[in-house]
Amino acid sequence: MNRSPQPAQWDIEVDLVAIGSGCGGLAAAITAHDLGLKSLVLERSDEVGGVTAYSMGEVWIPGNHLEQELGIEDSPESGFRYVESLSMGYGDPRAIRNQAVHGPVALKFFEEAIGLKMQVIRDFPDYYFPHKNDSVAEGRYLEVEPFPATTLDEWQHKTRLTPHLPAGFTHHDIFHGGGLANMLGWDYALLAERIERDERCLGPGLAAYFVKGALDRGIGLHTGTAAEELIHDGQRVIGVRARRGAQDIFIKASHGVVIAVSGYEQDHSLAKTLSNLLDPVSMVMGTVDGAHFRLAGPLGARIARVPDPANLGIQMPGEEHDNGSVLARGSLPFLGLPHTIVVNRAGKRFANESFYRSVYYAVDAIDGATQTHPNYPCWAILDSQGRNKYPFGTAMPGEDLPEGLAVRADTLEALAERIGVDAQGLCQTVETFNGYAETGVDPDFNRGTHPWGAAMTGDLTHKPNPNLGTLSQGPFYAVELKRMGGGGITGTGLMADVHCRVIGWDDQPIDGLYVAGNSMARLDTGAMMQSGISNARGMTHGYLAAHHAAGRPSGLLERPKEGTTA
Repeated sequence: MNRSPQPAQWDIEVDLVAIGSGCGGLAAAITAHDLGLKSLVLERSDEVGGVTAYSMGEVWIPGNHLEQELGIEDSPESGFRYVESLSMGYGDPRAIRNQAVHGPVALKFFEEAIGLKMQVIRDFPDYYFPHKNDSVAEGRYLEVEPFPATTLDEWQHKTRLTPHLPAGFTHHDIFHGGGLANMLGWDYALLAERIERDERCLGPGLAAYFVKGALDRGIGLHTGTAAEELIHDGQRVIGVRARRGAQDIFIKASHGVVIAVSGYEQDHSLAKTLSNLLDPVSMVMGTVDGAHFRLAGPLGARIARVPDPANLGIQMPGEEHDNGSVLARGSLPFLGLPHTIVVNRAGKRFANESFYRSVYYAVDAIDGATQTHPNYPCWAILDSQGRNKYPFGTAMPGEDLPEGLAVRADTLEALAERIGVDAQGLCQTVETFNGYAETGVDPDFNRGTHPWGAAMTGDLTHKPNPNLGTLSQGPFYAVELKRMGGGGITGTGLMADVHCRVIGWDDQPIDGLYVAGNSMARLDTGAMMQSGISNARGMTHGYLAAHHAAGRPSGLLERPKEGTTA
């Protein structure tokens, strides 16, 4: 390994530098501190919290102690079997087991170390429950209790919120109010009270707990400071050259550097070449642009890719990120609602709209005979029943969808003509679908058979199927769906070993260099994804990386016996 230019004098000297202030970077800095190392965090933007704060805040950990306290039967081994069975062979069983074993350990550590208060999201099933062995009806999904952001003092308004979610509600509050489909039934008095007191839930709450943990330890949080280069002495990574404004800052990291900067979707070139996204938009901040590759690449870091579908998003007119780029919103909560379908140019449905793993993978399909994407572009089609009953994007039930988002027509034929979709195909599709909606059974794509999909994309009050409702009342609406990244969760990342050390193309660890969270290749999931696993990975990776950097490696050394940890 070639040496990097080293400064005549270091501006800052610590033991461990975490690059990125989401869950992964903060977990690493906090763990390192508690193991006796001096640590700091570099954050390129002016706010801390990272992509964690943009998430639903779910943490998915099989065999966690909180579900055990509720008498829910589960184990890390069962979680391992569940993930491995869905990874389609693209994962590494050792990496899958490493996460399964250490996820519960890291959770317990942060509860005790930083006062992280989490609770089981009741009646919230795994994606593939009950269709897959080792899936469970509840227990693995956790979320934070409301966090009092006033305790962050001067960092209260430097800790990131989110434009995507009502951060004053827990999952329980949302589900108790009728779910995502029934916003009019939510307890807005409670939401107002939480906002007034700045009590944060979901992703902003999870991020705030870790920010508070770092602040309580006096860990330096350096915002507006971009890591530009890793410094290598020929043997190991020993520091970072960062930039604040026009000034270079050289930071010595005697025990290592942890890269935890999320994914790369805001760099459209990387999104196209690594995730095959054409003309993508993004729901995350502009700093999520592949810095992990630029930092680790010159040191020979190896990358890996697992199958991962493009998400589908919607673009509310006029909404932008803080850097001026387009702000997209995820379409997941809306596509599976009653009175809504998704069709291609032929006017045909092509997947189970209530289960995003189905519809998103189908969007990526290529017809080799014609060299086309038969299912892209695609449109959400809804009628006035759906418009009057349910939200869509930021439009509340009964509100007109804004110009520039939706096309409106009195008939399906006219709508098809306006958006360039085959009219006969669309009319036939709607007629067939309406029959399915009456019976509550979709024999084409089994829409409404995943309880997770019913909870997240359906209306649990709608019978006979929470995801099926007729499209029979005009006017009708069409919203073109945009391909977008996965909210920082990407299919390609840096390869790492069980200690979260970055691996080179020679299959050897690069000494002193670690990776956490979405910056790490998802060999611990393979082709499988489960919401909440991303936050769990960040927490666990940060914990493991810091332990190794401190000379106390905790990564999986051998297969543990049932009920034990390595």
